[in-house]
Amino acid sequence: MSLVQISKVSRKYQLNSISVTALKNVDLAVAAGEFLALAGPSGSGKTTLLNIMGCIDKPTTGEVLFDNTQTASLSSDQLSDLRAEKISFVFQNFNLFPVLTAVENVEYALFLKKMTADQRRKKAEAALDLMGLLHLAGHKPLEMSGGQQQRVAIARAIVREPLLILADEPTANLDHKTGEEIVDLMKASNRQNKTTFIFSTHDQKVIDRADRVVRIWDGEIVSA
Repeated sequence: MSLVQISKVSRKYQLNSISVTALKNVDLAVAAGEFLALAGPSGSGKTTLLNIMGCIDKPTTGEVLFDNTQTASLSSDQLSDLRAEKISFVFQNFNLFPVLTAVENVEYALFLKKMTADQRRKKAEAALDLMGLLHLAGHKPLEMSGGQQQRVAIARAIVREPLLILADEPTANLDHKTGEEIVDLMKASNRQNKTTFIFSTHDQKVIDRADRVVRIWDGEIVSA
């Protein structure tokens, strides 16, 4: 069963008097539970495709179905609710709150959930433990390495138990060995929790860890 299905999707941006086409007539189905890599050079359209699948951006033309819901029919508030309930994001720059500790950063993702402070703390600690970081629960981001910060970001993404996690170049700011470890941690979460992962990258050794690779070039899918 497809968790995400996009059909004939194009995305154009208007930059002053210049029209830029980021995606061209893209078709793609992603099954629930997949661990999928979007591969392509910078400017190929990977991030735009991730944003559309994550309901952050809307296509200029074409259709997007998420969990059997036609997203074009949803209001901005409904799209926001869908993202909050079913989608998490991991960014290359980590996007952690510098004034919060690791466990507080993870807990932040649970504040819209109906649970007690104690329940939030226990879930956040369990997510950090899965990432091998429980011993750094009380540390703030600047007290951690880049790889440790990215592990906190992944813990924050998985703690809400979303259907889909989207990771945009999650290893870009890490050394190669640490990057491979981050992808292995995401894959372990994918296997354990059956969460669908879609991540973008241009690192071939990271790409090799994916179960399926979708290659994109100049806004078009060239192999899937």
